[in-house]
Amino acid sequence: MRKLAEQVYEVGVQHWDRRLFDELIPLPDGTSYNAYLVKGSEKTALLDTVDPEKTGELVDHLVRAGAEKIDYLISHHAEQDHSGSLPDILLMYPDAKVVTNPKCKGMLMDHLAIEEDRFETVEDGQTLSLGDKTLQFLYTPWVHWPETMCTWLAEDRILFSCDFFGSHQASSSLYVENEAMVYEAAKRYFAEIMMPFRSAIRGHMKKLAPLEIEQIAPSHGPVYGNPGLILDAYRDWISDAVKHEAVVAYVSMHHSTKKMIEYFVDALTERGVKVHLFNLIETDLGKLAISLVDAATVILGSPTFLVGPHPDAAYAALLVNALRPKTRFAGVIGSCGWAGKMPEQLTGLLGNLKVELFEPVIAKGLPSEQDFTELDKLAEKILAKHKEAGIVSV
Repeated sequence: MRKLAEQVYEVGVQHWDRRLFDELIPLPDGTSYNAYLVKGSEKTALLDTVDPEKTGELVDHLVRAGAEKIDYLISHHAEQDHSGSLPDILLMYPDAKVVTNPKCKGMLMDHLAIEEDRFETVEDGQTLSLGDKTLQFLYTPWVHWPETMCTWLAEDRILFSCDFFGSHQASSSLYVENEAMVYEAAKRYFAEIMMPFRSAIRGHMKKLAPLEIEQIAPSHGPVYGNPGLILDAYRDWISDAVKHEAVVAYVSMHHSTKKMIEYFVDALTERGVKVHLFNLIETDLGKLAISLVDAATVILGSPTFLVGPHPDAAYAALLVNALRPKTRFAGVIGSCGWAGKMPEQLTGLLGNLKVELFEPVIAKGLPSEQDFTELDKLAEKILAKHKEAGIVSV
């Protein structure tokens, strides 16, 4: 039990040794499932629960917090890392009502088989009095599911933001201590989960602007005692501005593509383009996602596998397509043994991106001097496009 304000406690669980989320996302620093207990003069509310694997620890924290009675179980988001313990907590507190929005109610009934009579639904902006404390519910759909909402605790100026502003990080500290470390973790989280929903987030940021927020308490990661840190970061990440950077992600089977990529990276570097290079057979996908937040250009490198792209390159293309970064330009570099449709198939996997595609540079076997010349031309074209777009000064 950790105290945010008078009669407001964090009672969630740290998952120190979890290393993968959604069987996809690396968790180098573990994660947390934050739940918050708000004790009013008349009623008590628990805001979210935890992953079902950690139910026992949540129960222990509630007992230690003296939560003899809970009147309301606020559910911001139906995903199981926040809602999975709800059925067990409802057994502990048989008179409690699950308070959420209608869409989340339906999802909780589907995912957790919670009976309909256990719910009390609220509309956007609606308030709920706990006596001397007031909860206001703010709909924030598509951060990152369609039913997500936040809660504003007016008297203590705390925004309980659910996944919004979160970071996958287990910590013994309630509040952000190392701002640089948390910034990196939050950017990774944004890149992996929130980036496809930038336009929705812009609207939600405007919605939150009138609030005089003193603390942001997300559902993952430490609490922001300095809300400006994460609010300013999100304003940057959701903007349309990109940087004079290129993400180059590749795989190579017989070193031909690798030779081309190494030459190309040098060509970009000589022209002042910052490069983020990833060998797809060994890279941390989270770091690849982080690099996509700001980069103006993405280049995928692949050999021809049978007649198409190498599966690892195709996987990277699918990931980039799903994350929908604000990248402006994209292209393909690679090699083939005889022929194939690798470039067309790879760029065909990027349909969600609003990018200008460069002409691919494909070598037949080992790259020739002409292929290296074409790579120089591509690097020069990237520099020119960045200048034309105002990404780098002329």
